Amino acid sequence: MCNTSVASRKYVYINNGTISQSPVVDAHHIIFQKTSMSYFMLWLLATAFIVTFYCMLFYKEHLGLSCFWSILLYLILTAVFHGKVVKKESILIMPMLGVQLETHYRSGRIHHRFVPIDKILKPVLNECVTPVTCYWSLALILQEDAELTLVFQEVHPPLEMLVLVWKALCAVVDGRLAQMK
Repeated sequence: MCNTSVASRKYVYINNGTISQSPVVDAHHIIFQKTSMSYFMLWLLATAFIVTFYCMLFYKEHLGLSCFWSILLYLILTAVFHGKVVKKESILIMPMLGVQLETHYRSGRIHHRFVPIDKILKPVLNECVTPVTCYWSLALILQEDAELTLVFQEVHPPLEMLVLVWKALCAVVDGRLAQMK
């Protein structure tokens, strides 16, 4: 069983090699480390809630309906902020079946996508340039699909982590193409 781990400031990469001693599944996980920014946003939201609540207590004529709506708004914003935060993204490579892409959110929700191995033509590393930033992404070129399928949709891990996953994907896809010839 091969265990590989690479860490950066924002992400931790873990390769379990094979799951439960089975050579059938190769698991790669990118874990998003909790940053001070997410704690800062929750602290800011809580502070705004407390200040609004106490201001409304001092102005008792506005305490009724406006206080209720303010509390409800802050609760909704907190739930939305907490539910959208990604905890980790994983790729499970099953050479005979395909690739399962998973996104795990802090709220407990998990989004699964499965790509059959026969549809994968080639995994590619892309350099994505926006007006604000530049980052690398890992994508799959699929048969009969005009768009690339991103492996990690929510997180943007560093290139050194993406290369490890890319090499594993290339080995599986190239091995499958060699068997077909």
